[in-house]
Amino acid sequence: MKEYKLQGLSCSNCAREMEEEINKLDHGEGSRILYNSSKMELADGVDLGRVEKILHADGAAIQKDDHDHGAHGHDHSHTSSSRMKLLLGISAVIFLLAIFVDSVIDHPVSIALYLSAAAISGYPTFIKGAKNLFRLKFNIDTLMTIALIGAFSIGEWKEGTLVAILFGVNELLEGMGMEKARRSMEELLKVAPKEAILLKDGEERVVPIASLKVGDIVLVKSGQKIPSDGIVESGKSSVNESAITGEAMPVEKQPGEAVFGGSINNEGVLKVSIQKEYHDSSLAKILHLVEEAQETKTPTEQFINKFAKYYTPLIMIIAVLVIVIPPLFLNGEWGAWFYQGLAVLIVGCPCALILSSPIAIVSGIARNAKNGILVKGGVFLEQLGKIDTIAFDKTGTLTKGEPHVEQVKIYDDRFFTIAGSIEKSSSHPIAKAVMERLAEEDLTFIEPDEINTITGQGVSAILNGRTYKVGNENSISFVLSDEMNGEIQRLKREGYTLVIVSDEEQVLGLFGITDEIREESHDIIERLHAAGIKRTVMLTGDHDRTAEKVASKVGLTDYYASLLPDEKVAKVKELTRTGRVAMVGDGINDAPALATADLGIAMGKGTDSAIETADLVLMQDHLGKLPTAIKIAKRVNRIIKINITLALGLKLIALLLTIPGLLTLWIAILSDMGATILVTLISLTVMLGEKKQVS
Repeated sequence: MKEYKLQGLSCSNCAREMEEEINKLDHGEGSRILYNSSKMELADGVDLGRVEKILHADGAAIQKDDHDHGAHGHDHSHTSSSRMKLLLGISAVIFLLAIFVDSVIDHPVSIALYLSAAAISGYPTFIKGAKNLFRLKFNIDTLMTIALIGAFSIGEWKEGTLVAILFGVNELLEGMGMEKARRSMEELLKVAPKEAILLKDGEERVVPIASLKVGDIVLVKSGQKIPSDGIVESGKSSVNESAITGEAMPVEKQPGEAVFGGSINNEGVLKVSIQKEYHDSSLAKILHLVEEAQETKTPTEQFINKFAKYYTPLIMIIAVLVIVIPPLFLNGEWGAWFYQGLAVLIVGCPCALILSSPIAIVSGIARNAKNGILVKGGVFLEQLGKIDTIAFDKTGTLTKGEPHVEQVKIYDDRFFTIAGSIEKSSSHPIAKAVMERLAEEDLTFIEPDEINTITGQGVSAILNGRTYKVGNENSISFVLSDEMNGEIQRLKREGYTLVIVSDEEQVLGLFGITDEIREESHDIIERLHAAGIKRTVMLTGDHDRTAEKVASKVGLTDYYASLLPDEKVAKVKELTRTGRVAMVGDGINDAPALATADLGIAMGKGTDSAIETADLVLMQDHLGKLPTAIKIAKRVNRIIKINITLALGLKLIALLLTIPGLLTLWIAILSDMGATILVTLISLTVMLGEKKQVS
């Protein structure tokens, strides 16, 4: 498949019809025209000349000099719309002149002016419509052409010309609305860096990022973009990762830390070792998925497209009935009802209906992507707006996934010094948690004379000739008092992992270790409930007391503890029987549950597993943006419903005017244009709305 950027693609129905024609060409099967992103994917072996003829017949063309997602300075869409505005402006002036001439000079002169104005503003429509008539192909252009020929045939020069001009305005607005949504999406694609400074043999060379290999060292100066995912080899700086995570705050980077391609070095100079070629980088995958996401059709869009396919022929049948039935059976005048039938044809244009969904969907996907939320398609955006239950994994999602000292019980002054002296050389996560807590104290540690690990118990060490132990209950070799035993059992019931420090005779103190709850979790759960989520459920493999404590602190409605991976899947299935369920996890060990839920949501700050596993990816390492994503999705769904209601409602009102015979050509075109304008403007409001929330 070869990909081409298109210009002049302003009608989704026309795009579908052109795609069908290209598919009929030799080797054309599988070719696609992507209306939302204004691109064409062409199968190998297709005659490009014949494809260009098909495109040209509908006013579209291949952009010859576009190879980088619109990053160059020449804006073809702007040129096309400017030309259309000029033609419509000339038509409007000639139309006004025709009205003046009609009132003071010979009639034939005004007719010539009316025809000139109609031809200038509507000639692309007439040409396409005339071709369609000969091929018995009925679409929007066919309807308009029949209506205009009919209007001029009965002497309605003024109204026929007004219809042509307003239909041109309608098409211009339709194209401009979609182009604004596309430009919003293309702004995202511009974050991709184009070149890098490669360090080789002590020399600096500027090279295209596509040429970088794993292991290459690149120099990233202040203000420059990091070319691909890598590791900082030398230098310190703050890095703006908003292109990946949507987070506005810069992140400090130093040697050994990972950086993302597309993020910006704020100050200083970094040497970065490339870990992934650009096409495998997080940014490249994100941009590819965002582009693909534009073209996935939601169930609503699929229904509208199917409906529109039968809608146009149905309108033509209704128009014929309006023309024929009143004169034949109700003593109506042929001329009057022929006029009404022409107006029905214009009312029948499905432009607004077809536009009711795609602009809102593209705007919603683009706005979420700018906020660091990757929605993999319109169908998932629509689904997100319908979710009423969210199930969370605990570790790393509601909690930080790292051991944290929450309780300290001191029974002897030696407690902290002995604990630190033994744990300071250990790399165990629990030992690190203990040392983080001890860092708060002003302590001097002792160097152990001897240290041994005892499997299943902990660590034994000799300090200043005395034996000490740091470990669990099994490390204690003496009988505990009832009071001490009761305290240990109480802490265990409350869900703590215990680190007990003792000598050969007594317990010096206890550390109560737990997985620290994220500071923002409670606020996020509150915001989710405020956003319309009815149930928030935690699914965890931890025991009941730990689960109960976390659920209570963050404000969840339900929790289920001691679950194995297959039991999590079973619980998600159970939840889907009573609501629409999203599952939130880290994209690795929760993959089965993510796949089982109606919507899988992964979080992971750009990790491959997170990007590839779920339907929606939070590119941060927290849930702070999830409530905003849900609000955007609900807003998109609400706007689509409003748009469909407006598109059909205005047309229905106009059609009802045929009953008393009050429908006119200009009312018909205004009802269609009014619906298109309203649908476009309402859809574009998705790009406005709330400011970014940073948690």
